[in-house]
Amino acid sequence: MTQDTAKDPMIDPYVQAALGKKALGLVVLDVRKLTSIADYFIICSGRSNRQVTAIAEHIQLTLKAAGIRPLSVEGVKGGHWVLMDYGHVIIHIFHDSDRNFYDLEGLWADARRIQTPEMIAHAAGTPGPVESETSPSSQSADPAAEDMEAQNGI
Repeated sequence: MTQDTAKDPMIDPYVQAALGKKALGLVVLDVRKLTSIADYFIICSGRSNRQVTAIAEHIQLTLKAAGIRPLSVEGVKGGHWVLMDYGHVIIHIFHDSDRNFYDLEGLWADARRIQTPEMIAHAAGTPGPVESETSPSSQSADPAAEDMEAQNGI
């Protein structure tokens, strides 16, 4: 497995959306040479079922606002393993213990790991172009958020 620092505009919105809700251990795997099901896997985790669900909902809302819609989303209500299929990018959001158990990074060990500038800045704790969580004062009625809440029965 090799690791590259890359600026791939195709994966930037996905990485930024995941980092916007404090996803842990974000890994981007370039699987183009290994499978035809996707170009990239993005794997991250949360420490609780609620955080996993919040990360998934944030990613979906953020990407929807950018005009990017998933083909399929599974597991949001359970909060253990959420799979978001965006065609060329598949996002896996795990509860920490489930991530260790399923070990997708190990299963796809031959995939090239990608580090984006946003991921590097986030790991270093420096501010970057990554969207931060909204403060209570900036939360307002958002039609996209209401759609997501209605879809997920919240």
